[in-house]
Amino acid sequence: MVRMTPLLDRRRLIQLSASLAGLPLAACTTLAAGRGPGSGAPRLAPIRAEASGLFDLTVCLRPFRAAGPRLDNEQVGDALVVHNYGHGGSGWSLSWGSAEVAVGKAMASSPKAVAVLGCGALGLTSAITAQRAGAEVTIYARELLPRTRSARATGMFTPDSRIALAGSAPPDFPALWEQMARTSFKTYRSYLGLPGDPVEWIDNYYVEDPARPEPPDPPGALDFARYRSRIRDILPRAEPLSPEESPFDAPVVTRGPAMIFNIADYGHTLLSDFLLAGGKIRQREFHAPAELGTLDEKVVINCPGYGARALWKDDSITPVRGQIGWLVPQPEARYAAYYRGVNVVSRRDGIVVQSMVGGDMQGYGDDREVADREESVRSVAVVAELMGRLKRG
Repeated sequence: MVRMTPLLDRRRLIQLSASLAGLPLAACTTLAAGRGPGSGAPRLAPIRAEASGLFDLTVCLRPFRAAGPRLDNEQVGDALVVHNYGHGGSGWSLSWGSAEVAVGKAMASSPKAVAVLGCGALGLTSAITAQRAGAEVTIYARELLPRTRSARATGMFTPDSRIALAGSAPPDFPALWEQMARTSFKTYRSYLGLPGDPVEWIDNYYVEDPARPEPPDPPGALDFARYRSRIRDILPRAEPLSPEESPFDAPVVTRGPAMIFNIADYGHTLLSDFLLAGGKIRQREFHAPAELGTLDEKVVINCPGYGARALWKDDSITPVRGQIGWLVPQPEARYAAYYRGVNVVSRRDGIVVQSMVGGDMQGYGDDREVADREESVRSVAVVAELMGRLKRG
């Protein structure tokens, strides 16, 4: 039996998404469930876990850097370039805090106009933050958000997901990470309750059975940095459930609140906010850093994500492949769960089914962006097994 603690490791963070919140746990539980008759157990709607229901497969390459994200400055011709990339699996989660850091550097000389390279999670939040700082902003990107790698993310708040390797980040990075995590969480709270639920809280269940243990981490697994103890004061606690309280027939069930991003609606909200504030978008592909020096804007915030590996010849970026199998949305099934190496998250834009069999090492160093249907079929079968343990009535 695995002992659950208030501060969970990376895998438990994905599984339970120890999401940051100022709310007490009691205010965040049973968001999607009724109560079973005569018991304290929530009655959860079963997810229709059938391989025939997979309507899409998407693959994302997360840009991991052992030293943490790149947030330094560089002069390219007569342009000041402020880098903002390499966040591993924490791009969405840290986007607002990271944008604040990058924009602070970009606005140091009070430029009237700022260019942002990239239209993913970091690019959009950097652009909006620069607008709020008083700059006229133009986004330059080959692809807009619906087609970027950011749009293929799991959509859970995991601020130290593969953010760095233990001992490899600069000594001042943990404090910077804390600043970014707190800023991002505070900003995300302003998106709660908006039409379309771009950001919302749901219950997340970690279900385990010693008779059916999850696969172990592979040999040679890396030691990823863990910083959540720095934000202990705003982490809601995940709590083990008694058999009477649990909606699953399993020996160990833990429940915690999870903040999720419904990326289709959230991304649309960000794009609309940017354009309504006078932002401009130019679709353009860059092949070398020197091309940034030809822009009219002489301050550039560089947010190319995994594309930085090719554009900036940055070999410090390691791809971490992640595949999502998409099941049709079920509005009545508003929860997430982890079971036997598979993560399932019910979002408004679809039910995410993702293999986590290798833990943090799942997809590490794998740059294949071609979908593997069998991987998702196997994951859906695990979700079907979990649904078989769901208490009915």
